[in-house]
Amino acid sequence: MCYSAKVWADYRRYVKHFGAHVDIEEFVVLLNRRARGEKIVVPKSFTDAFKYGTPTNEGEKECQELVRAYDAAQIPLLQEKLFEQKRRLADAERTLATKVTKKASEDKRIATKKIQDFTRMLNDLERIEYLEKDDRIFPGNFCPVMLRGDDGELHIRPMRYLCRPAGRPAFFDTKYPGTYNARRDSLDGYWKNVFASTHAIIVATEFFENVKRHRLDGRELSPGEVEENVILKFAPEGGQVMHLACLWSHWTGSGEPDLDSFAIITDEPPPEVAAAGHDRCPIPLKPENVEAWLSAPSPTDSEALLEDKERPYYEHKLAA
Repeated sequence: MCYSAKVWADYRRYVKHFGAHVDIEEFVVLLNRRARGEKIVVPKSFTDAFKYGTPTNEGEKECQELVRAYDAAQIPLLQEKLFEQKRRLADAERTLATKVTKKASEDKRIATKKIQDFTRMLNDLERIEYLEKDDRIFPGNFCPVMLRGDDGELHIRPMRYLCRPAGRPAFFDTKYPGTYNARRDSLDGYWKNVFASTHAIIVATEFFENVKRHRLDGRELSPGEVEENVILKFAPEGGQVMHLACLWSHWTGSGEPDLDSFAIITDEPPPEVAAAGHDRCPIPLKPENVEAWLSAPSPTDSEALLEDKERPYYEHKLAA
């Protein structure tokens, strides 16, 4: 399954490349929800597009103000948490200097890890230069997605990478936590109400997969050997972008905020991905088929577009 991907998290890239319209009011709503304390996680490039960009309309200006205010509020909160963990670490080290205890050892381990995490978060808030991780999404994160609107035009809208189809209860997010991907062989089952109905794409340059070390090595487990998980990064040879086929849904429910969410469609892997130890692969559409896919044609025609996919050679390496 494609558990993570490096995507176009800056909505302006879709505007420049496809001439798509931005549903800026949806970005405003999402960032307002985040400002009110909801757990809304987005890649750094998502918010940096507003934070450092030049607004061209009132919606973009409001997004910029929301992002800057949120980041400014996070700094003292993180500094306080960092101070608490530094004090925890110092207390643990004083104890360990005289007596080794399980609690002190555990406090030292946890505090050291949290100090690293909070320091990184603070640095990211103040960092301007781009890093590869700034465009990476994980299940539950929000990112820009391109779809065809009711007006027939291409639109960019923020959506959650974990699809909750309309009509499903909210607890399906935890009951079926793998619905950030839609298996091609289940499109006429679990996904039948969105397949050939609401299609979308995201543009990605890399995807990441969990694989077992022994499968990567092309061998069986040795007697007594414990399975080891590693993360591989796959990318098309030559650096080409991937227009990944997605399904999306607009969900509404009593007592819950409306939710736009999506899933990447996956298929059987090509030989080089299978040889690396993984059994699924996202489906990159041919660029000339993107607009047809977004029109959500009949199931037969939609399947034909998935079959007529791009076939890059996927290079892989251990993720940092």
